[in-house]
Amino acid sequence: MTTGSRSGSAFGLGVRQIVVAGILGGIAILLGATRIGFIPVPNLSGNATIMHVPAVLGGALEGPVVGLLAGGIFGFYSWLYAEVPLFKDPIIAVGPRLLIGVVAWAVFVLLRRINLDLASAAAGVFGSLTNTVGVLGLGVMLGYLPPAAVVPIVPQAVVEAVLAAVVTVVVVRGVVLFRSGRTTAPEVKDEERRY
Repeated sequence: MTTGSRSGSAFGLGVRQIVVAGILGGIAILLGATRIGFIPVPNLSGNATIMHVPAVLGGALEGPVVGLLAGGIFGFYSWLYAEVPLFKDPIIAVGPRLLIGVVAWAVFVLLRRINLDLASAAAGVFGSLTNTVGVLGLGVMLGYLPPAAVVPIVPQAVVEAVLAAVVTVVVVRGVVLFRSGRTTAPEVKDEERRY
C-alpha cells in the first residue's frame, strides 16, 4: 500500500488523493455542521470529539496533505462552534488539528512494513494524541488552562485515542482489501474463514 500521490511524492495530490480528501472532508463537514462530531462532556474542554478520525484516516491512507486538509476542516468547525474560550483562539482551535493527519501519516509510514494493523492502530493513537496534547499544551502555554485542569481530561483523551485506533484499523484493512481487488480476506482453512 502506498501513501501520497502515484508519482512517488507523499506531498502531492493526485486524482485519488483529491477524491479521498473530498470524501473525508465531506465526512468532517457532516460531523462538524451537524455537531455529531462534538460530544458534550462536563470538563473544561467542553466536548469530546470524533472529528479527528477523518484527519487520521486521510494521513494514513493518502498522505500528509490529505490529512492536513481534513484536520483543517476539523479545526475550522472547532473554532466556528467554540463554546469555551480555549477554542475561540484560532491558534488553539486550528493549529494542532492541522498536524493530526501529518503525524498519523508519519507513524503509519514508519510502522507499515512491520505490521499493517500495528501501523494503523499507532497512527490512530498518535494522531489523536497530537490533537489532545497540542490543544491542551497550547491552552496551558497561552494561559487558557491551569495545568491542573488537564488531569480530568486524560480519561477523555484515552477514549478518543482508542476509538481512533479501532476505526483506523478497520477502515485501513477494508481499503487495503478493496484496493487489492479481492472481495474477501484470504482463507487459511475451511473451518477458520475470516472476512
